[in-house]
Amino acid sequence: MLERSDLAENALQCLHDEDYDRPFNLQNLNAETLIFTRGRQGLSLDGDWNFCVDLLDTGLRQKWFSMLPEAPEDRIEPWDYDPYQGETVPVPSCWQMLKEKWYFFEGSAWYTRSLTVDELAGGRRRFLRIGAAQYDCKVFINGAFIGNHYGGSTPFCVEVSDALRAGENWIMLCVNNTRTLDRVPMRNTDWFNYGGVYREVSLYETPATVIRGLFARLSEGRVKVTVEVDGPSEAARVVIAELGVDESLALDLGRGEVDLDVSPELWAPDHPKLYDIRVEAGGDVVHDRVGFRTIERRGTDLYLNGQPLFLRGISVHEDDELRGKCTSEADLRQRFAHARDLGCNFLRLAHYPHHEMAAELADELGFLLWEEIPVYWAIDFANPATRRDAENQLRELIRRDRNRASVIIWSIGNENPDTDARLDFMRGLTDVAREEDPTRLISAACLVNHARLKIEDRLARHIDVIGLNEYYGWYEENFDELIEIGRNSDPDRPVVISETGADGDHTVHGPEKGLFSISYQREVYEKQIETLSRLSYIRGISPWILYDFRVERRQNVFQRGFNRKGLIGADKTTRKPAFEVLRAFYEGLKAKDDIA
Repeated sequence: MLERSDLAENALQCLHDEDYDRPFNLQNLNAETLIFTRGRQGLSLDGDWNFCVDLLDTGLRQKWFSMLPEAPEDRIEPWDYDPYQGETVPVPSCWQMLKEKWYFFEGSAWYTRSLTVDELAGGRRRFLRIGAAQYDCKVFINGAFIGNHYGGSTPFCVEVSDALRAGENWIMLCVNNTRTLDRVPMRNTDWFNYGGVYREVSLYETPATVIRGLFARLSEGRVKVTVEVDGPSEAARVVIAELGVDESLALDLGRGEVDLDVSPELWAPDHPKLYDIRVEAGGDVVHDRVGFRTIERRGTDLYLNGQPLFLRGISVHEDDELRGKCTSEADLRQRFAHARDLGCNFLRLAHYPHHEMAAELADELGFLLWEEIPVYWAIDFANPATRRDAENQLRELIRRDRNRASVIIWSIGNENPDTDARLDFMRGLTDVAREEDPTRLISAACLVNHARLKIEDRLARHIDVIGLNEYYGWYEENFDELIEIGRNSDPDRPVVISETGADGDHTVHGPEKGLFSISYQREVYEKQIETLSRLSYIRGISPWILYDFRVERRQNVFQRGFNRKGLIGADKTTRKPAFEVLRAFYEGLKAKDDIA
């Protein structure tokens, strides 16, 4: 097609240059380009987009993004793909769930849509926000490359004030979900590698001064509000009407902070009190609903608002039998309703940032959350590019959700080998987390030395809560070892059992007894509860997992492409017997300790 055209420049460059991606991999769309969007009225760009999978990255080689709309009969050269005509897919969506032939596709795919806008008034700005695209998303507008973003589960913004012109415009996104050695996560994971633009896309218009950040929290007994702006403004105004707050704060180099002498009602699971907050700066206005509470550790104990806390939890993946990683308010409310029925006050959102609506609903409904980034298993810890990716994802997650009272733990990793490079990498992430948000606890799922039956992970000394993934009754057999681990480790900080469980196939294909039967799954939960009840240092449990979920690596006759450790089936309806076992345990804990 375009190998000899002016677009591709020359055939050699187009066909043989394997460095074609370099000009389009700036990673310039990152935490620093985010704007605060809560309370803004945006233009939704969801709906049908033109679409094409591109296994060989022909689009980047041939520069499809530079093609102009043209009737087929007017073209003087054949073409491999027309960005402006042909097949469409909905946004948000995961391409695996749309056609069987795309189910295992990993590579690039192109999304194109038109957008008609009026001329932008003087001093106004426009920003495109993409809620999430898996994994590398390159943005082109009217044939020009604007930038790209790494990270499959965090939002990003791109300023398009100059790129959009009055009248019709064309937006093109090249989204690539290929697993590579320098990404976070890298190749080997234990959840499905969905692809696509699977969260909402919106366009926002702002004044010349835009509020990029708002952080409201309770710290050292006072409400503190930090505001960050981009553009001319010497002051910002903070209003929390219910608390009688109407304060001005000075901005220095676009940043300001104010301490408010107020006494808000404290947010807690049994009293999820939220306050409306309004911030103005340079003509820009944003809103949020914020709860105020404290979370701390003292020795091996956790305290919420100064009261002892035990985390009765469950782990969850962002996965749906029909929609993949796409979710909705109804889907999330169903998840929290099941957690409520289970007796939970806590959810571990594994193993990547979930939809931001999850934390918003947790604030409203009264659930505590553990949120994490996918520093999972084997990561190239010595690679500066990998570290850059991980640190940016952590900053984007924290800046997105740091106003959510429900979020009490930032998790920086899961089951990583304890090497010098990994320790340096993870200590760097703890520094980033504390720099961005010193008010929350930091955790990671640490490793156990099973030869010595001891928590020897050096990272444990640098985090607040030790996550412990253990599968006694499933991957390990001798439950007595779990008691021995606690005795040998003598942890000096809280330990949360961040994973435990067993597969149970509840379908007609499942066995009546033994491994993968729902009766065996129930027995494992009964034995786990009996054992964990004897461990005084445990301050929470989040078994694996609420729902069965899709994963490529699990392919035996009972799994059939799904992890079957869910207490509820992939249909999100069928409850397995182990659900009732855990519910009875949690109800007993709640009645005994009268805890939140």
